[in-house]
Amino acid sequence: MEEKYETLKIQQESPNSGVFNLIINRPSVSNALGLNFFSEFPKVLNPLDQNPTVAVIVLSGSGNHFCGGIDLKSLAAMADDNSGDQGRTSERLRRKIKFLQDAITAIERCRKPVIAAIHGACLGLGINIVTACDIRYCTKDAIFSVKEVDLAITADLGTLQRLPGIVGFGKAMELSLTGRRFSGDEAKELGLVFGFSVRGRN
Repeated sequence: MEEKYETLKIQQESPNSGVFNLIINRPSVSNALGLNFFSEFPKVLNPLDQNPTVAVIVLSGSGNHFCGGIDLKSLAAMADDNSGDQGRTSERLRRKIKFLQDAITAIERCRKPVIAAIHGACLGLGINIVTACDIRYCTKDAIFSVKEVDLAITADLGTLQRLPGIVGFGKAMELSLTGRRFSGDEAKELGLVFGFSVRGRN
């Protein structure tokens, strides 16, 4: 548990507590996440799952926001391929996307309950992450958006697979195709979150 990570940190609630806080830790960029997050996240989550002292994992964001989405530099890096071979380029992109999807699915594979504590912005990749959690709470001033449509990409890291089962197919499609922002109050009405918290973790 002492290992240092670039995008995450772990805090035990108290010395004898079974509650462990897993905190997205890039506050200087609103917790926008680059490719290194997808490597680190399963490496952090899996040991917590295996640790018998861990009873529950609370996933939150440091700073003012839960997650500002994917780091646009990472998207550019994924798309940067000058091989000229369309077939091989498509296959490499497919493998990269599967790698990203697998990192988020690590939440579902975790046998310990994972609770999302959301505050501030929860955009794009943030929605992918929280829809994989077992329980979700947010602050009243939280803002959500399935942002990918604004970037002309697909929310295929889990949102389109999981969100319909949470809020219903029609509402999930409306949110995904418009990319509109919605509030913590609406998130509760939709059933995306179960209630309100005073503040996400720092």
